[in-house]
Amino acid sequence: MKPVYLFSGALLLSVASVDVLWTTLWVQGGAGPLTSRLMDLVWRLFRRVFGDRHRLLSLSGPTMLVFGLVVWVALLWGGWTLLFAGGDPALFDTRQNDPVDWVERFYFVGYTLFTMGNGDFTPNEGVWQVATALMTASGMLFVTLMVTYILSVLDAVTQKRAFASGVSSLGDQSHEILRNAWNGEEFRGLDLPLNSLASDLDTLTANHKAYPIVHYFHSKRARNAPAVSIVRLDELLTLLRFGTPREGEPADVIVDSARSSVEDYLSILNGAFIDPADDPPPAPSVESLRDAGIPAASDEAFADALDDLTERRRQLRGVVESDLREWPNRE
Repeated sequence: MKPVYLFSGALLLSVASVDVLWTTLWVQGGAGPLTSRLMDLVWRLFRRVFGDRHRLLSLSGPTMLVFGLVVWVALLWGGWTLLFAGGDPALFDTRQNDPVDWVERFYFVGYTLFTMGNGDFTPNEGVWQVATALMTASGMLFVTLMVTYILSVLDAVTQKRAFASGVSSLGDQSHEILRNAWNGEEFRGLDLPLNSLASDLDTLTANHKAYPIVHYFHSKRARNAPAVSIVRLDELLTLLRFGTPREGEPADVIVDSARSSVEDYLSILNGAFIDPADDPPPAPSVESLRDAGIPAASDEAFADALDDLTERRRQLRGVVESDLREWPNRE
């Protein structure tokens, strides 16, 4: 027996098992310790090498996903190989009685781990037969979890981009959306899209918590970037709540629900990925609303309302800056 190989193999298998199960099954726990560090390392490397070239940064998410899967497979394969190297002897060559070398152990583990059989080698009786069965079971389990994880992440990325597109479809600027919706007495037609966007944002928040890697799937265009879309949505909600007459805006429950969804999203990002900016962003323009004939709050009253939202707006600016974007123009 070789205790060093046995201990090293068991350690690698433990690290791989904890990280895979943590990342794929614990939807409230985010990514596993190893995966979290790998994601942060890859993102920092991409930012250092490519700067703010968004087309190249858009490769960061897929790179993290593939790299993470490769690391998991390598840990499992290496762990089982070391474990079988610790036995004396753990494997027999069915073709001839020569000793099994490292390459052959590596081949046996890979062949068995991916449930293709035992190849030309067979485990020794007793504990190594049980270990071989456990290795096959672990291969089936972890491959299934990895495939499910990939599909879940890709679905979450699709929903993330759908949310950004939904906000962009309303308009490029919050005051532009309000001018288009104003019919002289009320903001007509905003109830349904705001309600839908709040629901989509709740889903996006849950996806970020369950699959943190979704945060690193970068968009090439600002129009399709959730970091920019969340700002446009919140600026719209801020103007509705504090810059326009309450009797003309959508129902309070709809506006409050959407604002709550933004708060939940910010709490997830600022708790795991992003620090608030040092200063709040520029205020949205109420003057453009007056130019369109919309009754708007005075500049002083609106400024006082924004003072109470300073921390929220610093968080929003931090989200935009972390995505290497510019704050959407207010004019």
